[in-house]
Amino acid sequence: MKKIINTSGAPAPIGPYNQAVLVGDTLYTSGQIAIDPVTGELLTDDIKIETKRVMDSLGAILKEAGMDFSNIIKCSIFISDMRNFAQINEVYGSYFMSDFPARETVEVACLPKNVNVEISCIAVS
Repeated sequence: MKKIINTSGAPAPIGPYNQAVLVGDTLYTSGQIAIDPVTGELLTDDIKIETKRVMDSLGAILKEAGMDFSNIIKCSIFISDMRNFAQINEVYGSYFMSDFPARETVEVACLPKNVNVEISCIAVS
C-alpha cells in the first residue's frame, strides 16, 4: 500500500506528482529543485545555496516520513553543468556522516525552471 508524503517544508509540486511516496518501508522522493517553500522564489544565483535548498527540501520530506538522511540508500543528482560538481558535492556530502548512499550524477541539457541542480532519493526505514 502506498502513502503520499507532502510537507510545507519543501516546495509544492509544480506538476502532476507528489513530493514523495512511501511504499512499505521504502520512500521514493520526487526530484527537488531550489524553490523556497515559503516564498516560492527560485534560488539559483549561488550553486552552494541552491544545493543546500534542495537538500533541505529532501530533509523536510524525509522528516515528514519519519526518516532522516541516514535512511537514504540511493540518490540521483542531475546537474546542468559538470563544472559545478565539486561545489554541489561539497554541500551534498555535508548531509551525510557515514555509510554514504549509492548515487549517480548526470549532466543534463536542461532542468525544470532552468535550475542548476535537481536531486531525488530513495530511503528505507
